[in-house]
Amino acid sequence: MSDDSIYRPRIPARSNTHRVRGVDYYINEWGDPADPLIVFLHGWGDAGATFQFVVDRLASRWHVIAPDWRGFGRTHDRAQCYWFPDYLADLDDLLSKYSPAEPVRLVGHSMGGNIGGLYAGAMPERVCAFVNVEGFGLHDTSPDEAPAHYREWLQRLREAPGFKHFGSVEALSRHIASRSPRMSAAQARFVAEAWASEGPDGLTLYADPAHKLPNAVLYRRAEAEACWRSVTAPVLLVAGADSPVFDAVGVRPSDGDLPLPFPDKRTRVIEECGHMVHFEAPEPLAVAIDAFLRPTR
Repeated sequence: MSDDSIYRPRIPARSNTHRVRGVDYYINEWGDPADPLIVFLHGWGDAGATFQFVVDRLASRWHVIAPDWRGFGRTHDRAQCYWFPDYLADLDDLLSKYSPAEPVRLVGHSMGGNIGGLYAGAMPERVCAFVNVEGFGLHDTSPDEAPAHYREWLQRLREAPGFKHFGSVEALSRHIASRSPRMSAAQARFVAEAWASEGPDGLTLYADPAHKLPNAVLYRRAEAEACWRSVTAPVLLVAGADSPVFDAVGVRPSDGDLPLPFPDKRTRVIEECGHMVHFEAPEPLAVAIDAFLRPTR
C-alpha cells in the first residue's frame, strides 16, 4: 500500500470505554482533557472516529470526545430494536461523566444533530452551544399512517435485517468514495476501516443489522420543533449546498437562513459539499466550528 493511500492523522486519537445504561460505550478522544470540551455526535451508520478529518483541522486547542452510539462502531450491542429516546438518555449519562457541573458544546451530524437538538431542548441547562450539521428532522407524518406503519414494522421483525455485503475494505472504500466523491482515496479507506473489519470470513460491518428496522413509532415533527424552540444555547446550522437533506426534510435556505425554530440561530451553507460534510468539507466545517465555539472557551 502506497503512502499516499494512507490517511495520517495530525492529532492522534485514543479511546476509552464507559458503561452507559447497560452498554459498554466506546469513546473516541482527542486532545488534552485540560482544554475546553467539545462532544461530537455521529450520524446513522457512521462512527465517532470519522470526525478525525475535522479534528485535524481545528485551529484552537480542544478536548474532543466522540462516542460510538449503541450498536454502531465499536459500541457493541445486539438489540431487537433501537429506540430513539435511548440515545438522549445515553448522552445524558455520558455528559454526567465528562462534564458533570458545566454545560457542554455539542456538534452533531445528521442523526447526531437530531439527538443534539432534542437533548438541548429537553435539558437546556446542560448545553452552552450547539453546532447542528444536517440534523434538521424528518418529514412529518400523519396519524392515518399508523396502521400501515405498525404493519410494516411487524412484518419486518419477521425478517433478518442486513446491510449490503462488501467483500473487502477496498470495495467498501470505493462505495464510500462513490457516495462522497470529494473525499480522497486515503480518507475513504480511513472511514472504511472505522466502519468494518476484515477477517477470514470476509468483511464485517460494526453496525448492528437491527438498525435497519423501521422505528415502530411515527415521527412527529411538531414534537421535535417544540424541543428546538426550548433550546436556550446559540445554535449554528450547517448544511452542504448539494445535500439531499433539503428535499428529504422539505426545508431550504432563504436569504442565507434555514427556517428552523431555534430561538438563537445562524446558518452556514458550505458550497461544493453533500450530506457528509465532515467527509467532503472538513476544512470549512472546522473553521465554522472554531469560529462559533471559540467565544465559549
